[in-house]
Parts: sequence; structure tokens; C-alpha cells
Amino acid sequence: MERYEMETFLTLAEELHFGRTAMRLRVTTARVSQVISKLERRVGAPLFERTSRSVVLTPIGRRLHDDLRPAFERLEAALATAVAEGRGVAGLLRVGFVGAAASQLLVRATERFRTRHPGCEVEIREVQMTEALERLRADALEVLIACLPLSGPDLANGPVLLSEPRMLAVPATHPFAQRGTVSVEDLARTEVLQAPCSLPDYWREPGTPQQTPAGLAIPVGRSAATFQEVLTLVGAGQGVFPVGAHATRFPARPDVVYVPFHDTPPLDWGPVWRASRATARIRAFTEAAAADQMA
Repeated sequence: MERYEMETFLTLAEELHFGRTAMRLRVTTARVSQVISKLERRVGAPLFERTSRSVVLTPIGRRLHDDLRPAFERLEAALATAVAEGRGVAGLLRVGFVGAAASQLLVRATERFRTRHPGCEVEIREVQMTEALERLRADALEVLIACLPLSGPDLANGPVLLSEPRMLAVPATHPFAQRGTVSVEDLARTEVLQAPCSLPDYWREPGTPQQTPAGLAIPVGRSAATFQEVLTLVGAGQGVFPVGAHATRFPARPDVVYVPFHDTPPLDWGPVWRASRATARIRAFTEAAAADQMA
């Protein structure tokens, strides 16, 4: 049965009057009669006894009503819940972040969002690079603040919230540590540590490209699971790693030096979510985050 058929039948069973049923449903009396007649043909028996003075349910109609009413009420409740979830800015929004730069963006965006929408709670979780997309796709997170772009048919990217220069983290004893700047071409002269292999190529590049623009191969170094592990390997002389400029604003490591690139595009940060999971909560959060950057 179509939803409008169930609604028509149940309303007529309550009103027991074609005219009042039509008024409640905002349709014509003829339309109500047409729907009921169609149902009766499908059932193979009358659902209502009609006289010039009254309309009453037949035994079959009564049984259908008693069986159908609870199911229809559950359907209506489920639909109302879905509408509230999709259009309302309430409940709980789970947001994850990767890296220190993302954490600062998230704190400011959350404060503005809570001011705008006090009825919605925000749960903040730090996630490692290895698990970020997996948790987003498993619905453990609704929004992820990370490096952009994160492409893919199932992912939607929000506005860029932070754009920062790229730098190269090198051991303090490395020859590059004495340089004022480095080039992408310089990566062909040293091993570059790898982000986790579980990350897609479109995220690992251009952060850890496989060759320079001139076509020179970039030596592949060891892989690391977390950013702190990356820096530890850099400090131990195991390789170099491209980072965002925000890395220089956090606790200094005497064994690591950050040298700016002079020929790379900036590193962009922003929100990412599953395209099929877009809700009013997510839209409101990204709008609040973007407004915070313009303030």
C-alpha cells in the first residue's frame, strides 16, 4: 500500500464520513472514494458499509484497521525522526580532527557553532591518519577536519578554513637544515618518510610525492603511523617529511629543523563528510567554521 492509501483508509475509519475525511486530507470527496474503491478491489471485499445515513467498517475493514494502524504510526514516527535528523540542528554532532592545526580550527569552529545552536552538542575526537577515513566511512564521525582535498565519490569537502605554507622537517644535522629554503627537486636527494600506506594516494600526494616535477625519483623512506612518530624518525636521521607551517608553533624539538619550500602550493585544511550523510547539523557546522575564519 502507498502511504496516501493508508492515510486515506485510516482517516475514513476514524471519521466514518467521506466529506470530513476529504477536508482533513485536503482532497476532494471523489478522490477519497476513488482510493477506497481501489483498495477494496485489491482486497477483494468491501472495507466499509455505505448507506445514505452512515459509513461503518466491515469486519474485514476492522481487521485491516487494527493491523494497519500500529504499522502506520511506526512509519510516521520513523519519517518524523528522519526529518528531524536531516533538517534539524539538534542532537549530537561527532567531529574528528587530524593534527594540531586541525585541532585549533575545530576548537574555534565549535565555540561559534555552540553559540549559534545551543541545542546541539559537539563531541570532539582526535584521530590518527591511519583511522581517519575508516571512522568517517563507518559513521563513527560525521565531520572530519583534515588536509584538503579528500576526493572520492562518497566524500564531500567543505570550505578551506586554513591555508598555510609547506615546510620540510629535516634532521638538525642534515645539510638542508642550513638552507633558507628548499625545493621539491631537493626531495630527490634524500629519503622522504611515508605517511601510512592505508591513506589514499590523493592524500599522500603532494605531501609525499613519488617524483619531482622534473621527473626525478624521490627515495622512499620508512613509514610512520602518527605525526609524532614521523618527527621522531626525522630527528633520528631516518629521513625528511613535508609538513604544514603550523608544526613550527608547537613544542620545539632540538633534533628537528623546519625549512620552508619555495615552490609548493599551500597546505589547505577544512571539513570533510560523507556526501550521503549530509544533514542540517553538518551544514550548520561548516557554515559556523567558515564564519569564524571571516570574523
